Amino acid sequence: MAPNHKTFVFNDVAKHNKTKDCWVIIHGKVYDVTSFMEDHPGGSEVILASTGKDGTFDFENAGHSDEARELMPKYYIGEVDQSTVPAKHLVDMSAGNTAYTSEMSRQNVIRILQFMVAIMIFGLVYAVKA
Repeated sequence: MAPNHKTFVFNDVAKHNKTKDCWVIIHGKVYDVTSFMEDHPGGSEVILASTGKDGTFDFENAGHSDEARELMPKYYIGEVDQSTVPAKHLVDMSAGNTAYTSEMSRQNVIRILQFMVAIMIFGLVYAVKA
């Protein structure tokens, strides 16, 4: 960690939850994304939804590109003291975390089903017109 970066207490990070003052925690690192809020492709609301908690799951679930990940160091300001993060806000991203894996699997199944339903509707419309 660079000398000008510090370790933050969770409650201090959580206070930065506004469009004009926004910090997020991803993989235990704290990012001041205030200057990025207007540029975020998903809108500022998406980022604001990840404040006041460990935003790792939200970030990973969004399927960010390599380009998005390359921007992260620009906004990095330090680490969060994991001992200050309330248990309900912790995200365990380890390989053995079945809750995360099953949630991702469930969401992937839902996405596939939504895609299949859309294809079926398209096929039905095409069949009716033919």
